[in-house]
Amino acid sequence: MAFEKRRELLFVYSVKDANPNGDPLNANHPRYDADSGQILVSDVRIKRTIRDQFVREGKDVFVDGEPKTLDSRVKELKEKFNVKEAREALSRCIDTRLFGVTFALGKESFSWTGPLQWKWGRSLHRAKVEFVQGTAAFATKETSEQRSFRNEYIVPFALIASYAVANQYAAETTGATSEDLDAHFDAVWVGHENLITRSKIGHKPRLLLEVAYKEGYNGVIGSMDDKIGLKKKDGSPLSEEEELALRSLENVILDAEPLVEEVISRKNFIDKVRVRKDREVYLKGLDRLQESMDLSLELEER
Repeated sequence: MAFEKRRELLFVYSVKDANPNGDPLNANHPRYDADSGQILVSDVRIKRTIRDQFVREGKDVFVDGEPKTLDSRVKELKEKFNVKEAREALSRCIDTRLFGVTFALGKESFSWTGPLQWKWGRSLHRAKVEFVQGTAAFATKETSEQRSFRNEYIVPFALIASYAVANQYAAETTGATSEDLDAHFDAVWVGHENLITRSKIGHKPRLLLEVAYKEGYNGVIGSMDDKIGLKKKDGSPLSEEEELALRSLENVILDAEPLVEEVISRKNFIDKVRVRKDREVYLKGLDRLQESMDLSLELEER
């Protein structure tokens, strides 16, 4: 049965000496906002991380990351589920139930709006991008006495935040369930822990907050990532130089008080709030959230 209660999520993670989301049209340079100096991460990159975790867990997905044609992938799924139509095969896949799909092959075509939508992530501060070079393992020619060079870009440190909404009305089409959303919650966190390829090692989940509303509530807080910020431990703002020099969370706090106030203002419409937090993060406003939400709050520290 499709889920009937709207949810909102905030996800914050750090990246150190890695490339959060390279732009293939710009020499794989990390995506960034040149005006604000913030690092950017696309919703597609976030969903890819989640899908990869679903695959590790043995869940059925449509986009499995393997190089194959649409036709061959659909044939695989039809055979696996013993069904004749692509629509039925894709309804068995957790990624299409959550993220939607646009499908056109042969006589079949349909489009599902995904009930779970992530927005682009942004670093909560200005961050540097560094160009680094290294020596490759092999020479370019047999007669060469020198090995070739490799070039790459890395971000020394960035704390990135993104926001998502689970829309119960779109779930009526895709069939996404509450169990799918719970699996997604875990996959967001664990999936980023498992980003251990050479370009992605250095990712660490820091905060995952989910607000689940009571049935019938149609509002949203909206853009939760805009309602948190990095500050010094004394509560004062970081200078531009201090933001660029960040290499850890040792001397900063994550101020969530504006977000907490928004959550508390909707207390009567909220069924449950889940918070998963890294122990290294000091979350300003957490105490007030615990006091106000009481039994409606589930807190887990890792």
